[in-house]
Amino acid sequence: MLRTEFRHAIEALALAALGGWATAASAVADMPGGPRVNQLNLAEPVTQVAADLHWIHWFVMWVCVVIFVLVFGAMLYAIVKHRKSKGHAAAEFHESTAVEIAWTIVPFLIIVALALPATRIVVEQKDTANADLTIKATGYQWKWGYDYIKGDGEGISFLSMLSTPRDQIEDRNYPGAKERREQNPTYLMEVDHPMVVPVNKKVRVVLTANDVIHAWYIPAFGLKQDAIPGFVRDAWFRAEKVGVFRGQCAELCGKDHAFMPIVVDVRSEEDYLKWVAEQKKEMLAKAEDPGKVWAIADLEARGEKVFAANCVACHQANGKGVPGTFPALAGSKVVLGKKQGQIDTVLQGRPGTAMASFKQLSDTELAAVITYTRNAWGNKAPENIVQPADVAAERK
Repeated sequence: MLRTEFRHAIEALALAALGGWATAASAVADMPGGPRVNQLNLAEPVTQVAADLHWIHWFVMWVCVVIFVLVFGAMLYAIVKHRKSKGHAAAEFHESTAVEIAWTIVPFLIIVALALPATRIVVEQKDTANADLTIKATGYQWKWGYDYIKGDGEGISFLSMLSTPRDQIEDRNYPGAKERREQNPTYLMEVDHPMVVPVNKKVRVVLTANDVIHAWYIPAFGLKQDAIPGFVRDAWFRAEKVGVFRGQCAELCGKDHAFMPIVVDVRSEEDYLKWVAEQKKEMLAKAEDPGKVWAIADLEARGEKVFAANCVACHQANGKGVPGTFPALAGSKVVLGKKQGQIDTVLQGRPGTAMASFKQLSDTELAAVITYTRNAWGNKAPENIVQPADVAAERK
């Protein structure tokens, strides 16, 4: 009686768990350009390299299955058919030359059969020659910088970072945050400026990092390459399908590692050239005179935006930082000291600490954010304004 009741209770719990799992799964949608709900296989390939990786993955898997069935099938047969209860006596023999040769040659042939296609794919992955487009990708904590250095789009440069507002990430009760999470399957995989490339063109990606080791990873491309400070690595892809494809930093790189997505927008050649023209027009429009003298109010307003985009993850919106990890800027000796010292810090970083260089930002952006920090959170620095010309002088 007790056993029956116990079994019924277990069945009820299992059904409830499965029902909850099914409800949760149904509430989640496939991510466009990313993983699918209940996905068991690798990402759908959109490059030849990714397709080759799919093939060798299943080839090796089936080789392992065949070996498993043969070896354990033979073991099971021997155990069942030659057990002592059936009157079989153990054979007594030593050193069979035929067996020694067989178990040496057969594994060798298997390894060769696996190594030949694997070597071909590795060589294919490393062949970055004759690229139509070369893009430098630099990893920062926690964003990517892209510089188009060869091919159509040469000279275009921008930073790409998570576009989901920090307030919605850190405050689950923030107005609209719940609806955004539930309705948008790419909630934490969106960036403000994706890498844009043309379809069916060989794109070489040159990778490095500014602070710690990062990794540029797009599953649908079959591409993962570490970005290491002080080193230059390269990889390539040729997307055969128009669309938006998503990945993320795949190397644990610090506090906001989980918020460092990678988005590649693959467009037709015509649309790509239109994008290039638009970007160059915007760059010309945004070009700023480093000799311009700004009013302190204008610098502070702009600096607050620069701080929110680049600094708030570590130093916090209230300037208090994270005790023991990231120093506070409110009341900081560096912020309240001579402006040359703070300019040098943001340009060069602080080796051995989490403070990275931000020299990728423009002179105006750096001047604005420094001015903002020297006047925010009750700070009253004697030198309370920094002009773009001050940053330009220190940069040299």
